Amino acid sequence: MNLSDAEYAYLRSELGEADRADLDVRYHRLGSLRAVAVEVLRERKAALISDPLDVTVQGIATVNMAENLKALERQIADLADSGRSTPTDVLPAPLSRRPGR
Repeated sequence: MNLSDAEYAYLRSELGEADRADLDVRYHRLGSLRAVAVEVLRERKAALISDPLDVTVQGIATVNMAENLKALERQIADLADSGRSTPTDVLPAPLSRRPGR
């Protein structure tokens, strides 16, 4: 059960750049595009919170990752929402040219 081009495009729209082979393995194991996206996002969240969220170099710079963490949490919650339409119906929309005059 490999990802089609449309399914891979959907996952890239949710996750950004991602290794297709890794996503194929996850999809085979989990059986759902939503589950794959949620698992990848949860791993990214875990990696983010394993490091300090706020780093300051006195008088030079401050980096705060709290908003990135909140964004990941919102995206995970949105994907986990069962009322959302299922992404397994991802198919390209056919385009047709309007007849000439």
